[in-house]
Amino acid sequence: MTRTTMTTTSLPADDGAITHGSEARRAFKIAWPVLIALIPMALVLGAQAAQKGLSTIEVTLMTALNYAGGSEFAAVGLWTSPLPVALIVGMTFLVNSRHLLMGAALAPYIHHLPKRIVYPVLFFMVDESWALGLADARRRAAAGIEPSFSLTFYATLGALFWFTWFVFATVGALIGPTVGDLGRWGFELVFPAIFLVLVRGMWTTARAARPWLVSLLTAAIIHLTIPGAWYVPAGAVAGLAAAWFWADAQ
Repeated sequence: MTRTTMTTTSLPADDGAITHGSEARRAFKIAWPVLIALIPMALVLGAQAAQKGLSTIEVTLMTALNYAGGSEFAAVGLWTSPLPVALIVGMTFLVNSRHLLMGAALAPYIHHLPKRIVYPVLFFMVDESWALGLADARRRAAAGIEPSFSLTFYATLGALFWFTWFVFATVGALIGPTVGDLGRWGFELVFPAIFLVLVRGMWTTARAARPWLVSLLTAAIIHLTIPGAWYVPAGAVAGLAAAWFWADAQ
């Protein structure tokens, strides 16, 4: 990686240059509060899955290979006998449809990478790694650092989140049958808490946040009026349309 002088406090400044080691350390420093928040979420998912009849190895494989927390919670919530496969597949698609927009936002920063690197990058793209990785790429671009997308930084984030997620989901599956409903401890609040932290990290101005507000209001209205996960694509489309409208107006 090219050694480049640092100009912002959000980037490594221990020796004034970017190295693979400094990028990995910087990623861990930024990621550890989110990692702590992911642990109870993973425990709850694993416990709920075990209580629905999934074995420990099935929980491990689901969380390590599927690696999409929102859709995993939706699938476990729908897990009954006989298994509604079509419904689970459809719900998973709806919940994960936001990744289409997330990938589009990340594309300008990774388009120059070869496909053998891009595909693993996209596999590790979850809400947390995407938000932190994209915000970091924008800061680096503003500081004039090339390349703006730090592959080492992003790969470290992705590996940390992925490992934490499936390991503690497995632990949750192991202890789930003995501890009962972990939800009574209020761990579900971790979801909105992490979201607010990520939004704060990407915040620029209130004017730029207007599409977020449109997306939020649309998703809330659909969630209250239409059963299912239709609020996910509805909020995403509304936010995209609002962003296009205001960008065109400017």
